Amino acid sequence: MKRSEINHYIKDAKEFIRKNGFHLPPFAFWSPDEWKGKGSEYDEIQNNQLGWDLTDFGSGDYEKIGLFLFTIRNGNYHDPANKKTYAEKLMIGLPSQVTPYHYHKAKMEDIINRGGEGQLCIRVYGSIGPRELDEKSPVPVAVDGRNFTVPAGTVIRLSQGESISLSRGVFHEFWADKSTLLLGEVSMVNDDHTDNYFLKDQGRFPEIIEDEKPLHLLVGDYEKYRG
Repeated sequence: MKRSEINHYIKDAKEFIRKNGFHLPPFAFWSPDEWKGKGSEYDEIQNNQLGWDLTDFGSGDYEKIGLFLFTIRNGNYHDPANKKTYAEKLMIGLPSQVTPYHYHKAKMEDIINRGGEGQLCIRVYGSIGPRELDEKSPVPVAVDGRNFTVPAGTVIRLSQGESISLSRGVFHEFWADKSTLLLGEVSMVNDDHTDNYFLKDQGRFPEIIEDEKPLHLLVGDYEKYRG
């Protein structure tokens, strides 16, 4: 993806988040130069991958296969001093944009429809392995305190304020049915480098073409800006 595209989507996201009455933490608005000046007391932001994040999952077509995210809080499996066992993300799903099938081995998560118009659609399957859907077995889900099973391949539709809990090993893909949606994720510690198992061979982080300066840094930018 071009940096100019990323900057455009971040500008749109900031306005959409504001219109939906959600407030981001101060570090969301730091410029790259402000980030360079931050000392070690801010290491948690870099080490736990907090902040702006978007991906086209290697598709080359973000508006068809992609997702916009902002990680608000997170723990770290790889840091012995870390005591945080949970994570929270804000996400934005565009209409006709699909987040492709994947599951997690370590993380259980709730996905929430927080705002916008229309419904969030989530299709679920069990998993036989990292590259194979279980197309026969019913899938256990929990929707706002209701625990039940659905047939493999069922699409669960969530209106504003509704949420679904997804257990480890449940393949899921999701999309907004009508218009842009503000989504939430509350989960166990999130590790996007080791705990995303995609049905197809897809990357989690985009290759970036630097055609202009970053508006704000993505989580993958921190190391090269802070050293």
